[in-house]
Amino acid sequence: MSTPGHIGRRLLQLYVGLTLYGVSSALLVASGLGLEPWGVLHQGLARRTGLSIGEVAIIVGAAVLLLWIPLRLRPGLGTVSNVFLIGLSLDATLALLPAAHSLLARVPLMFAGILLNGLATGLYIAARFGPGPRDGLMTGLHQRTGRSIRLMRTVIEVSVVVTGFVLGGTIGVGTVLYALSIGPLAQFFLRVFALPSESSGRIVAGRTPGRAILRR
Repeated sequence: MSTPGHIGRRLLQLYVGLTLYGVSSALLVASGLGLEPWGVLHQGLARRTGLSIGEVAIIVGAAVLLLWIPLRLRPGLGTVSNVFLIGLSLDATLALLPAAHSLLARVPLMFAGILLNGLATGLYIAARFGPGPRDGLMTGLHQRTGRSIRLMRTVIEVSVVVTGFVLGGTIGVGTVLYALSIGPLAQFFLRVFALPSESSGRIVAGRTPGRAILRR
């Protein structure tokens, strides 16, 4: 049985991580130098629909979660929280950020967004409350098709980037740097924020799905 203190720390990691994930996405949007793959899709849809990018992120997250049904996946608390909290914190951060017009301001925003995204990913995955809808889709397709995690991730992310770009999402140097660095960054922060096992005191980093999510 988990102690209240242990559960409390896990919940804190989960909700801080998801909030910071939304903040990191907002920093990339504000930089204007390229978004993460799903961010490209969210921004493209937002420009076509007139909705905010955070509202689109919530709608897309819920739609992806529906795809879990035929894959016979079960969402956890982290999965459902992911759908709502990231979009809400993304919009809230964008409302507070001043406009950045010069490269001198935009480049630091891009690097801060990428670094913070890796930190946030490590936080919420290490909490072990279930993967986000998009990561669960990837691992679910891997389990159902027998194809590698690397292939499933590549197919999904290339598809969303191309679709988002066609719709008007921003692709740039930030997109490339994100793709190259997010795996190592998230893996590093996953180790940093790994929780101790209550029974043995050892540090654990979660089950296989958590490692699979970060495999590039």
